[in-house]
Amino acid sequence: MTVLYHAPLSPFCRKVRLTLAEKGIDTDLQDEAYWDKSADFLRRNAAGKVPVLKIDGLVLSESSAICEYLEEVYPNPALLPADPRDRVEVRRLVAFFDDSFYNQVTIKILGERVYKKIAGAGYPDSRTVKEGMARIKDHLDYMAQLLDHRRWLAGDVMTLADFAAAAQLSSLDYTSDVDWNRSATVKDWYAKIKSRPAFRPLLRDLVTGFPPALHYTDLDF
Repeated sequence: MTVLYHAPLSPFCRKVRLTLAEKGIDTDLQDEAYWDKSADFLRRNAAGKVPVLKIDGLVLSESSAICEYLEEVYPNPALLPADPRDRVEVRRLVAFFDDSFYNQVTIKILGERVYKKIAGAGYPDSRTVKEGMARIKDHLDYMAQLLDHRRWLAGDVMTLADFAAAAQLSSLDYTSDVDWNRSATVKDWYAKIKSRPAFRPLLRDLVTGFPPALHYTDLDF
């Protein structure tokens, strides 16, 4: 059986979940309190991070490495374009959302408001949250610029770049921290992703102590 050790609001776990679901790979989800760094979990991943995927007799870690493995071994439906010039743009955007967006926005907002409380790591720093809320505007504007010239973020077809972006935004949308009125183009793009069958399991996520935003499960938000 394929098993994914994950945390519900981790965007990296969500990116892998979207990829698994889109490719129709039946997966058992196991919640992992990765901050506790249990001996069992550290045996699966010495770095003490989620996601960790058990599949095909392997134990895989690091979300981009996992998604690349799934793309190579389970190529249909394709989430990377055939043309190397198009693939490099997908990989650039995946790295952008995994690195820049996460560190400038997600960890500053969710990290302070949610992750700290769940892990018992103290109280949120309001200045850090404000920094994240300011930076998300720049990132939404950048996404709007891309989508003004493309059907999807990296081109004419949906790719891992869209899943990487949707994973970050869906985590923030759970706590109503995305201003969807800032760009109709970005909102329409997210609505397309949100309506896919692969996305539905994410909408059922619940985090103790943090009820989802009222619009979170609404496809017509």
